[in-house]
Amino acid sequence: MDAYQQVLATISLTMGAAWASGINLYATIAVLGILGATGNVELPSQLLVLQSPLVIGCATLMYLVEFFADKTPGVDTGWDTIHTFIRIPAGVILAASVVGDVSPALVVAAGILGGALSATSHLVKAGSRVMINTSPEPFSNWTASLFEDFLVIGGLFAALHYPLLFLLFLVAFLLLAVWLIPRLWRAIRFLWRKMRSVFSSEAQSYSFEEQPKSANQTPDK
Repeated sequence: MDAYQQVLATISLTMGAAWASGINLYATIAVLGILGATGNVELPSQLLVLQSPLVIGCATLMYLVEFFADKTPGVDTGWDTIHTFIRIPAGVILAASVVGDVSPALVVAAGILGGALSATSHLVKAGSRVMINTSPEPFSNWTASLFEDFLVIGGLFAALHYPLLFLLFLVAFLLLAVWLIPRLWRAIRFLWRKMRSVFSSEAQSYSFEEQPKSANQTPDK
């Protein structure tokens, strides 16, 4: 039974770290580091570096930066775009590090699954934020961002203390993502086409306004 619980806890932490990093990487690192440093959880040997005060301090600082950037309409989408190249590789590294002492094949498999999971959670977050930014008021951004912070912290707590419950939640999240991501993609494409048509209409109206001036000009002799 102990072996079963250990395997379940390892899978939960592997998937939990990857999933959470796709939403808020810095909160993930800070929470894992603080819990490990205070003795609330025993991190795998490959993740002990997260307990370093330097790592915790840098992750906390970047979390504070993201806390405000993530709640500013427009800035949050730019922030998510940049972090596409940060969150997903970090999800691969965290997932692989959890099982780093087992076998090389398992490390590669965990990295692949971790990268896919962090990419999924990142796409749901980033795509949802693009649509939320179509709302003129800023309160929806704050609500979404605070909910994401709560989701990351609560999800990591569940992954560490209630692994089976977290894995059930993760299955539900993946089913939701399969349903939601294609719809977000179609909505973003529609929004992009609409923005292009608006800008092209403005450009055409501007060119029509400029045309009479050029027609009235007399050629140089």
